Amino acid sequence: MSDLNGAMVSQVAAGDSLTPTPGMQWYVVHAYSGMEKAVERNIVERINRAGMQSKFGRFLVPTEEVVEIKNGQKKTTERRFFPGYVLVEMVMDDETWHLVKHTNKVTGFVGGAKNRPAPISEEDVQKIVDQMQVGTEKPRHKVEFETGEYVRVKDGPFTDFNGTVEEVNYDKNRVRVSVTIFGRATPVELEFSQIEKT
Repeated sequence: MSDLNGAMVSQVAAGDSLTPTPGMQWYVVHAYSGMEKAVERNIVERINRAGMQSKFGRFLVPTEEVVEIKNGQKKTTERRFFPGYVLVEMVMDDETWHLVKHTNKVTGFVGGAKNRPAPISEEDVQKIVDQMQVGTEKPRHKVEFETGEYVRVKDGPFTDFNGTVEEVNYDKNRVRVSVTIFGRATPVELEFSQIEKT
């Protein structure tokens, strides 16, 4: 990602392989929830103004894709799965610590001593990136159904039938609904997108 002020800052994307940047380690920065991208931009601007580009590497705001159904339309959106946290690859010294710590909307670093935060391992960062990749390949549904919940079928051969949720399988994005057909309760396997809450 190229910043407005000209510094090159690399963002980690889902599926990226993390080759360690020599001399740098990953640190977890605690930010105001919902302000993670703004914190990333603010840190980048401060890095540019201070001329410290050589002391910072990549940034990671862990997100996953979720499928929302609004007005009958499927919509894929991005959701942060560690709200309030930004991972920053950097050289930790007094200057960089102060630069990040005193950035607008940053509350501090996670872990370690007060002015010497503990880095997290490359393996932990790779696990987060891998988790992001899983979310990109197979987005999770934002709508959650519960056993015993009353729903209406809105698509397929059982359209406009009502039923009760018997089983929910989030891995397969499927649900088993007991639908009353000709006076008998019949279990039917459906996709999340085929039903709606009543």
